[in-house]
Amino acid sequence: MTEFINHTNHPSSRWEEGQRQAAEAYGIIVDLPFPRIPADWDAQAVHRLAEENAQEILARKPMAVLVQGEFTYTFALVSLLKAAGIAVLSACSERLVNERVDENGETIRESRFVFRRFRAY
Repeated sequence: MTEFINHTNHPSSRWEEGQRQAAEAYGIIVDLPFPRIPADWDAQAVHRLAEENAQEILARKPMAVLVQGEFTYTFALVSLLKAAGIAVLSACSERLVNERVDENGETIRESRFVFRRFRAY
């Protein structure tokens, strides 16, 4: 069976139903947690990690990969996966904001992000 790899900091177990269904259209969801990228790493270290994870992902032969996280690593990994012919996606959400004034007169903003679709890189 084909796989949809979730390579983010957001486990699929916490996704809303719409996002889960959209991912399952590609295959079984497999969580591959996004790595911690130290701020003191140079570009070469980040690229090496992207290469290592690209090899691991490509070995699974996924139908699609959701990649979101630290920008330089994401750019490197997306480039490698696309060069190998893999569909690489980003989740598109709508931000819904509810504003209210509390009993102290302070404005409270509550944001909720609602999944709308995946978009290809």
